[in-house]
Amino acid sequence: MNIIDSLHWRYATKKFDNTEILPQEKVNTLTEAFNLTATSYGLQPLKLIVIKDKELQKELTKHSWNQQQVADASHVLVFCIEKTIGEQYINSHFDNIKTTRNTPDEILQPFKEHLVDSFSFKSAEEISNWAAKQAYLAMGNLLTVCAIEKIDSCPMEGFIPEKYDEILHLDELGLSSILVLPIGYRAKDDMFSEFKKVRRPITDTVITR
Repeated sequence: MNIIDSLHWRYATKKFDNTEILPQEKVNTLTEAFNLTATSYGLQPLKLIVIKDKELQKELTKHSWNQQQVADASHVLVFCIEKTIGEQYINSHFDNIKTTRNTPDEILQPFKEHLVDSFSFKSAEEISNWAAKQAYLAMGNLLTVCAIEKIDSCPMEGFIPEKYDEILHLDELGLSSILVLPIGYRAKDDMFSEFKKVRRPITDTVITR
């Protein structure tokens, strides 16, 4: 399949086959794709929790408005944001650039100082909102990769973040949950897999000047 065929194949899976488990190489492809996602300033204010413990998935289902996909999926991916993005975090990012590219300090310093200064004036809510937007970028990227890899998925905002944070001990990691993505293989009797994709005409959604 080409990329457009793959995107037509993709849908928000309503029922997973709970007997099918994704091969580890498929999971590895998704985690690599997550890590390669474009983010603002390249700061990557995100972490991905990969859940494959079935008892844990069942527990999280209660806090996902009882959406059975969370329990039945092969794995559940939880997109999280860093709760603290400040001078230390930004300095660490630029240290990584220096190590990876051997970039001289005199080239990195002006931009690093600009970011440190810029973030120092942002409120915690502004930084959280900015980081959350990066999580949506990452999910969009993984939805496309899932389609290409023939991995079924169901993007979710319908969960209680505070409960996820508590159960997964995210506060101890300095993280907050933002989005949930159950992944696996569709059940053969999921009727939604046969439905035609409903989209507005491309002439209504794309404007060329």
